[in-house]
Amino acid sequence: MKILVTGGAGYIGAHAIVALLEASHEVVVLDNLTNGSVEAVRRASELGGGEAPFIHGDIRDRALLDRVFAEHNVEAVMHFAGLKAVGESVEQPLRYFENNVAGTITLCQTMAAAGVTRLVFSSSATVYGDEHPLPWHEGLPTGTPSNPYGRSKLMVEQLLGDLAASDARWQIGILRYFNPTGAHDSGLIGESPQGTPNNLVPYIAQVATGRRESLAVFGNDYPTADGTGVRDYLHVMDLVEGHLAALEALAQHEGVHVWNLGAGRGYSVLEMVHAFEQASGREIPYHVAPRRPGDVASCWADPTKARQELGWFTRRDLRAMMEDVWRWQLANPVGYV
Repeated sequence: MKILVTGGAGYIGAHAIVALLEASHEVVVLDNLTNGSVEAVRRASELGGGEAPFIHGDIRDRALLDRVFAEHNVEAVMHFAGLKAVGESVEQPLRYFENNVAGTITLCQTMAAAGVTRLVFSSSATVYGDEHPLPWHEGLPTGTPSNPYGRSKLMVEQLLGDLAASDARWQIGILRYFNPTGAHDSGLIGESPQGTPNNLVPYIAQVATGRRESLAVFGNDYPTADGTGVRDYLHVMDLVEGHLAALEALAQHEGVHVWNLGAGRGYSVLEMVHAFEQASGREIPYHVAPRRPGDVASCWADPTKARQELGWFTRRDLRAMMEDVWRWQLANPVGYV
């Protein structure tokens, strides 16, 4: 099958390229390089043992999308393209809604015109809000995300639901991520944030290499075992394997299907720090800072539905996540630059 991977030059998209090529799919990559690198696509293609043609462009560009679908005979889409920084979304909400929501609308319009109706969408656990008891499962109602980033993901989920209700041909998988981390075990591709990392593990890795002086731990007075926030972390390769499982499952099912992708357990910030210290052999200096608005004490997934319906579960543990990040960081101290 020929798959268009939007946002394929980014962290998760590049790992998806590897998994898709290894599974003998054909891949076409579209990315505007806001948070991606052409080098990531090149390395991912090499690791996957195939070719992934790269197109520099934006999902909001309808004319370009029409050409891509016409010239490449696309059969399905994995949609990773989107802005993802929570703090930035608060400062620039219109940019987030235009890119994440309007961009998805343009993509779906193009897909409909081309007769392509199978879509795997990269969503987020933020759509649950913070009102529910743990663990979070797909049967819970969506909540009120505390920031424009989360609200943009929820809006896309809603519009995809309306789209599928209007046309029974659509086969849509919505994958609610918890906290992806790790890197390919080759050390050739990994998370390469531009500027200050927004995610915990890349920040820890940059502290370990001396690029940053100290890690800010936002709050140590939460009702958790050590007072720091607890999150559900999963290896990025487990995550992209979940995308392949969803893509295959959609071949047999029309409509919209929602699956959590998480490990089903949480680790605190300090547990993550200590795990990285063990993997790297280096001390991670940190200091406690005030809580950030909107942060919840704990969240983790109930991944039962994905296990039952997709046969998917996480196979790589916390040690593998940290060792793979450290291998990537040592080999690529400034990312793909």
